[in-house]
Amino acid sequence: MNDTAESRLAALGHSLPVVGKPLFSYVPFRRAGDVAYISGQVPRHADGSLTTGKVGEALGLEEARQAAVLCALHILAVAKAAAGSLEKVEVLKVFGMVNAVPDYGDQPKVIDACSNLLVEVLGERGRHARSAVGMGSLPSNVPVEIEAVIRILD
Repeated sequence: MNDTAESRLAALGHSLPVVGKPLFSYVPFRRAGDVAYISGQVPRHADGSLTTGKVGEALGLEEARQAAVLCALHILAVAKAAAGSLEKVEVLKVFGMVNAVPDYGDQPKVIDACSNLLVEVLGERGRHARSAVGMGSLPSNVPVEIEAVIRILD
């Protein structure tokens, strides 16, 4: 097997999800030159269902990290749609939002699951600047929503 981003993804036991049609008035990504802004991705399963619940209440750290991995997979799928190939994707910035109880402080540990997967799949092109913040709520009561800014390489 070739050492490509998609082969590394498969070796980790993952595959790219289908890029779904937005439910509201936005697009999955918006490109400006060699930069693409990827809309916030939520933990959607292959059957269309969502992981839901507030972190620190209904969900623990490991469940929230699994939700962040699902978000990362969706980010990669949209990035591939924007660039044509994961080999042309460089992640510049990730903004992770965690729907958590007010005193929750492990947002960075949750979003690390996304960051780690991006680096495992893309190598150095997956290393990025990042924010990890807590939110009082997120759409559909999802525990995590993550958006990204990527650069599309020639």
